[in-house]
Amino acid sequence: MSTGPWHRSRIWALIALLGVALALPVAPAAAASKERRAYVAKASNNRLGYVHMPDMSAASLAQLYVDLDADNIGKDGVVIDIRNNNGGFVNAYALDVLARQHYLNMTLRGMPTMPARSALGQRSLEKPTVLVTNQHSLSDAEDFTEGYRAMKLGKVVGEPTAGWIIYTWNTRLMDGTVLRLPRSRITDRNGAPMEMHPRPVDVEVKRPIGESYGPKDSQLDKAVEVLLGSIR
Repeated sequence: MSTGPWHRSRIWALIALLGVALALPVAPAAAASKERRAYVAKASNNRLGYVHMPDMSAASLAQLYVDLDADNIGKDGVVIDIRNNNGGFVNAYALDVLARQHYLNMTLRGMPTMPARSALGQRSLEKPTVLVTNQHSLSDAEDFTEGYRAMKLGKVVGEPTAGWIIYTWNTRLMDGTVLRLPRSRITDRNGAPMEMHPRPVDVEVKRPIGESYGPKDSQLDKAVEVLLGSIR
């Protein structure tokens, strides 16, 4: 294979294009999350933290750990936002962080007192939370919502989820065509099917048409109100 200047320039151009393609979806999402974190802090007089999971991937779970540790551990409560979350597979791991309860403190000589789970290195928020969903929260985001409701971790605010929760796998046909075939049915703990049955909310709030183009977020406003009302 030739490695002349022309070929090298083509390779670097391809790398640059791939880098741009990979970065474009991430940067706006990170910027929007940062803006909403500031929005919640202002709306709550800096009492509440905020995290957003854009999907239920391993990367989002890792970011959840970072966000909870760095930005929210000193808050009175945390707004959990899974609006527009298109699913994945980590709902159980994310729920574990929210469900673990405080049971004792540990004080290392010369160090501040802290919850035992944190002192022992276990991921655990141990704070009141509220969950925000919308009609674009789907698949594993709906599993997460059902778990959050079933374990009574807090109120759900916003819109009912998509009602699109059935696991599919790639299936290759004889001509090489690939299609997605349903393979795993999801039901709640009482056996009721979740496909085509959106997960309900406790407090329904629909954003007015056009609101998303401005600074106001009526769903976050209500989430802040609900969470502050539960911890006063």
